[in-house]
Amino acid sequence: MKHGKKYVDSAKLIDTMMAYDPADACDLVCKTSKAKFDETIEISVRLGVDPRHADQQVRGAVVLPHGTGRTVRVLVVTKGDKVKEAEAAGADIVGGEEMIQKIQTENWFDFDVMIATPDMMGVVGRIGRILGPKGLMPNPKSGTVTMDVAKAITDIKAGKVEYRVDKGAIIHCPMGKASFGTEKLVDNLTTLMEAIIKAKPAAAKGTYVKSVYLSSTMGPAVKVNPLKF
Repeated sequence: MKHGKKYVDSAKLIDTMMAYDPADACDLVCKTSKAKFDETIEISVRLGVDPRHADQQVRGAVVLPHGTGRTVRVLVVTKGDKVKEAEAAGADIVGGEEMIQKIQTENWFDFDVMIATPDMMGVVGRIGRILGPKGLMPNPKSGTVTMDVAKAITDIKAGKVEYRVDKGAIIHCPMGKASFGTEKLVDNLTTLMEAIIKAKPAAAKGTYVKSVYLSSTMGPAVKVNPLKF
């Protein structure tokens, strides 16, 4: 694979044989973010679990202390008094069954997160095969199926992120922007890693956190020392 000059120059700053301390890794990933836009910083964590087994799934959500730096469009599917509650809490779109029909018939996905009250999950479940692969299906574990829609909206707007292990036993998750600087990225990284470690399944054996990498949208990956967590 051929890389551009900026990427090659950035890669020269990184010792690929070294696992950096969290602060040094965050500092490096900021320095190697040289695109003209504010690059997203993503974490990739390889875990010692077997996702094929239900008792080794790792999934959850956490509010990052400095948010993610991106504007999140929230759709709330509810009815009754909860409609006004959702609107007052700052939901971008609020509706009931008509929202599900719109997604189904118009292939409409002008939102980033869907929150649903439990009494609407029967309706939402009809399009589970559409929402699931896109990572948009509301789930109690991530706090997106709840009667407390106001808190769910507030948390998401404040920078709540969902993490979930994939088939390769890796978690990919955004944790901020290059413009945040080292200190804020370290805070977000620490909070996220604490949540992932706390979510360790009882059935997981051996080394749980095998490797941690940080990377910017257009930049090279920086290896972080997992023992620091």
